[in-house]
Amino acid sequence: MTSGDNNHAALDSELRALAARIELVVFDVDGVLTDGRLYLGDDGTEFKAFHVRDGHGFKLLREAGVKVAALSGRRSSAVIRRMDELQVDMYRQGCQHKDRDFLDLLQHLGIDRQATAYLGDDVIDLPAMRLAALPVAVADAHPRVRAMARWITTLGGGRGAARELCDLIVDAREAAPLPE
Repeated sequence: MTSGDNNHAALDSELRALAARIELVVFDVDGVLTDGRLYLGDDGTEFKAFHVRDGHGFKLLREAGVKVAALSGRRSSAVIRRMDELQVDMYRQGCQHKDRDFLDLLQHLGIDRQATAYLGDDVIDLPAMRLAALPVAVADAHPRVRAMARWITTLGGGRGAARELCDLIVDAREAAPLPE
């Protein structure tokens, strides 16, 4: 199943098993954690809107033992503030080669790429998505990103899509049998 579904019981068993093994989720920022729009003040100040439920999803991931990271192609003080508020394990801004940045995150955090998920929305995310065990697209992602995704959220970027992925992983981990 490649389409998002809020009823996680309906997800195929292979996807649930993959989600249960995730130890790190990497999120793009603009178009995933935000709706992709930029708001500019008269003084050049940049504003972004982040969904509160996505932030709570980050907390749920951490409580489940899953690390959280973010990669952004842009630089923004709003992103620094939000990532710090959410206690994200690692984040990078100004990423023009997200595959390299993704691999660098894995090395710093000591995570195997077979235990990673990546949530993206645009073609700049494709190189990192190719490396992730679970590539995911937001509902309003570019068609090439949707085509690469193993799963697609039902909600768009900045509208709770990140929370959907968080819930998928947390629910799958809770349903997975404990190791003996």
